[in-house]
Amino acid sequence: MIGSFVALGSIAGPGIGGLILAHLNWGYIFWINVPIGIIAIIIGQKVLPKDVITTKQKIDKPGAFLFAVIMVTLFAGISIGQEIGFTHPIILTMFALTIITFISFLYVETHVTAPILSLHIFKNMRFTLSIICAFLIFVTNFFFNVIAPFYLENALGMAANYAGYTLMIFPLVNVVVAPVSGTISDKIGSEKLTFIGLIIILFAQLGYIVTNVATPLWLFMFFIGLNGLGNGIFQAPNNALVMGSVEPKELGVAGGINALARELGMVVGISFATTVLFSAMSKSAGRTVTSYIPGHPEIFIAGMHVAFIVSFIICLVSIVITSMRLFKKARI
Repeated sequence: MIGSFVALGSIAGPGIGGLILAHLNWGYIFWINVPIGIIAIIIGQKVLPKDVITTKQKIDKPGAFLFAVIMVTLFAGISIGQEIGFTHPIILTMFALTIITFISFLYVETHVTAPILSLHIFKNMRFTLSIICAFLIFVTNFFFNVIAPFYLENALGMAANYAGYTLMIFPLVNVVVAPVSGTISDKIGSEKLTFIGLIIILFAQLGYIVTNVATPLWLFMFFIGLNGLGNGIFQAPNNALVMGSVEPKELGVAGGINALARELGMVVGISFATTVLFSAMSKSAGRTVTSYIPGHPEIFIAGMHVAFIVSFIICLVSIVITSMRLFKKARI
């Protein structure tokens, strides 16, 4: 349930943002978070239980520092690389630093008493496969999150508020389906539902691949709903697999890694989607492109198709992993 609403919040953002832009200044996209944050703090103080267990374990400062360096160098390299090219010495240096730092991070985390990321838990293959699937599907979802607003507002010329209404189909279907899926998974098991959800997501990606400016809006909305349906079916059972595959004493670690997989999936999805989209658009245009080109929807559509082919492949990889998990259980 928690994971489903986390997914709902992340996916609903673009739709709500479109609604805000249609009626208010763009600054309100940020100002709206102030009252929401205050309300969350007040409710958290009233509802969340107090910590009853404290520990004097030292914080893994070297691990935290190395992890921060990995994130900064990797995503700064991807972002800047879109502007100056990925073969530029600065970008290659950033990626090299990312690799070196990552290796150092792994070494540190296996030699400290209280690591920031407990790597031993990844020896549990059921847990690891579930985390990988969660990560890949969040990457897939954020291809849609990045590209769909461009398609609706720029390629189709739709107003921001109507684009917001259209994008809200995803979270609305998701929030209706997810609790039902979670209830069913408690009765019949999670593996089959995650597999079914991924198959539906895959068909949604296929729908996006064949979409162009001549595609009826109702059909594109159907693909969005299909994507929301697949995610609603997938998320709750997969979260149950993650949390149910570890010992009770490891639930906190498992929950933290599950949240990390979601956040990384979002960030990687955004960076990867923009990189693939603009690279494909640049190839189609015959020059470097870093944004939508007014008056040339065909260039964007060409890039969009390539990007969704990539998201299709990512989803397909997740299906293969899930099928391995499913068939392994069937043999047992």
